[in-house]
Amino acid sequence: MKAQKDAKTGKWLIQFRYTNWQGERKKTTKRGFNTKRDAEEWVRNFLMSQQADFNMNFEEFVKIYRNDINNRNRSSTTETKDNIIDTKILPYFAKKSMNSITAADIRSWQNEVIALRKKDGTPYAETYLHTINNQLKAIFNYAVTYYDLQNNPCKKVSSMGKKQASEMRFLTVDEFSKFLDGIMDKQKSYVTFMTLFWTGMRLGEMLALTPADIDFEDKTIRINKTYNTKEKKNGPTKTYASTRTISVPDFLIADIKDYMNSVYGLTKHDRLFQVTKYYMEHEKERALKNSGIEHIRIHDLRHSHCALLFEMGIAPLEVKERLGHKNIETTLNVYAHVYPDKQRKLSDKLDKVYKEGLHNGDEE
Repeated sequence: MKAQKDAKTGKWLIQFRYTNWQGERKKTTKRGFNTKRDAEEWVRNFLMSQQADFNMNFEEFVKIYRNDINNRNRSSTTETKDNIIDTKILPYFAKKSMNSITAADIRSWQNEVIALRKKDGTPYAETYLHTINNQLKAIFNYAVTYYDLQNNPCKKVSSMGKKQASEMRFLTVDEFSKFLDGIMDKQKSYVTFMTLFWTGMRLGEMLALTPADIDFEDKTIRINKTYNTKEKKNGPTKTYASTRTISVPDFLIADIKDYMNSVYGLTKHDRLFQVTKYYMEHEKERALKNSGIEHIRIHDLRHSHCALLFEMGIAPLEVKERLGHKNIETTLNVYAHVYPDKQRKLSDKLDKVYKEGLHNGDEE
């Protein structure tokens, strides 16, 4: 390892050798450092990353993790994971060595994250805290599985947050009608929220729709892509189960057709609803303010559609296929929130049958 001044640029360069993952010895040069110390520190970190030496900083190991994992994830998943790592994990562990992080450190970190507040002063949702905790656990699991770290300190500490929300917000048809009244002055807003509520699509799925996806004769919509708001382009659906064709009621087909006819120069492969996630959030807040309805997330409209289907007596498997859930458990979780007292009613019915049996026996 030799650092020296680059005669052409005046900055420092360093030459070094290393063994790659195929066991081959390589020689390389890295340029552009402001100081000799910067060059030597960069090489030390690089060599540790090649060997995954757990004296290395957590921050350096995260680079290894990202280089591997991000190649296997959808861009929207990568965006979510990166945001959690950058804002909720690295600020606490970046400079600590991997093998020095203890269960006590994890516990202290959890307490600090739980105490964090959003811009509006409210705490993070229990389900989001659970997701943050799982991300840190995943990084250590990766180190244990692929680089032989001795143990995952997260496993010695109880998780924070909850896997599932204790409550789930729904809008009834009447509430949704009031919600719509708050944005009725904008056709684009009206049709986009109508589409979300009456189809149960994910926001990204709706934003990716093109006129070619709408079959006005069969009254169906084909869902085979999702819109990535950060990259501003369409990508694959969330899972294989998310690719589907759904039937659409007559009134919604008519609303979509009227909207399409009002958009000048729209071609069959253009995005049908050329709005942003920010626009949708803004219009949702406007609708809530104008209608007086309690706070909801846009995703709650998907839950509302699911709840409506259950109220209509649609079988869970049909609901799963319409919403594009990968697992039936996701669908049944919504069902459990729609009918939290279902088990109580079931036992009451059994009790009634039992008592009627006793009564009939007495009559004999």
